[in-house]
Amino acid sequence: MVSEGSPDTESLTSLLRSAGLVVRTFGSAEEFMACFSGDEICCLVLNVRLPGRSGLELQRELCGRAPSLPMVFVSSEASSIPICVRAMKAGAVGFLTKPFGADELLPLVSEAMALAAVSHRLRVQTADARRRYAALTPRERSVMALVIAGLPNKLVAARLAISEVTVKVHRGQVMRKLQAASVPDLVRIASRLQLD
Repeated sequence: MVSEGSPDTESLTSLLRSAGLVVRTFGSAEEFMACFSGDEICCLVLNVRLPGRSGLELQRELCGRAPSLPMVFVSSEASSIPICVRAMKAGAVGFLTKPFGADELLPLVSEAMALAAVSHRLRVQTADARRRYAALTPRERSVMALVIAGLPNKLVAARLAISEVTVKVHRGQVMRKLQAASVPDLVRIASRLQLD
């Protein structure tokens, strides 16, 4: 949670901890950025008004560095509709104006944490797929590219000037190394790796 360090911060911290969440508080955007690694499964409860950079400025910076970090904004300003619109357009999970209750905050934080868990799982899967893809030989990569393009083994063999049996061997190696159960699964892996 990034907040200006008011009594409200203490009550928010207590509320989130009472829901079983691990909470770390930061007094400014700079303090948060000095500690944030981007590897955690977390969400950010972010005050709009902060010392130094505003919450919106921090959100903008994090969009470049950690685009999948879910954020819930809080504001003490009643006239915060334009700020709310900007935060939501930039990807905030929610925006609450004080005073708000646990029944408003906790579902948003729960949604943000679920999004963070999904994002983390996808990052891990993508890193694993990249590691596995790096283990493919150049020939296996060539076969894979043609297989995910939809070519049957016979045409892959003709394109690469190799036998159909050799194509089947390479294709089998690709499937095994990438742990793909089917060609559609292989296509999903290639998409995750942003391969054409």
